[in-house]
Amino acid sequence: MERPRIVSRDEWLIERRQHLANEKRLTRLHEQLAAERRRLPWVRVEKTYVFEGPNGKRTLAELFAGKSQLIVNHFMLGPGWQQGCVGCSFGADNIEGGLVHLAQKDVAYVAVSRAPLAEIEAFRRRMGWSFEWVSSYGSDFNFDFHVSFTPEQVATGRIFYNFEEQQAFSEELPGFSVFAKGEEGEIYHTYSAFGRGGEGILATYTLLEMTPLGRDEHGPRHDLTDWVRHRDRYGP
Repeated sequence: MERPRIVSRDEWLIERRQHLANEKRLTRLHEQLAAERRRLPWVRVEKTYVFEGPNGKRTLAELFAGKSQLIVNHFMLGPGWQQGCVGCSFGADNIEGGLVHLAQKDVAYVAVSRAPLAEIEAFRRRMGWSFEWVSSYGSDFNFDFHVSFTPEQVATGRIFYNFEEQQAFSEELPGFSVFAKGEEGEIYHTYSAFGRGGEGILATYTLLEMTPLGRDEHGPRHDLTDWVRHRDRYGP
């Protein structure tokens, strides 16, 4: 890190106010983008998806749990994996505390993974999470929403992810999808975000970016995999 300039309080205040103007522009742009997102069209979900949870089989409609809006976290935990994706786990740590507040705004939240339920529950117990987490094993759900890919698809070297065709590098990838329930019980897909589009949930990043070193991700991958570990895998 380049050594910062050391200035007087008055000089600091001048530059801080200039930066504040840029921060306000970004805030206004964020609000405009959110409004544009709310105006996106919806797609009716015609297929019936069934998931397995701790209390038995549940349809996509039942995952709403009485709410009119549903956020699905496409959590990377494939069949046979020993543990979930470290990035998805990092996100789950950042999310769980806010779920009680989401519920007050008519929003349900559920994580969905393709691993069988027993494997999900084993990892959930290890991590100490309490949010709802169901298995889509045997369902088309993950494939239809472009977060899981067959070995044959990966073998071609190309997959459709984040709304475009790109190089294949995994059978499981992360993302979020949002659904709404109509007055007659019909379900609509309203939004999805993949890749860095899901970074907004990471309160840890927001806090880090207030600090002099920021994210401090300088390699080898220049992302959270440079330093993030499962919460029970950090040292003392």
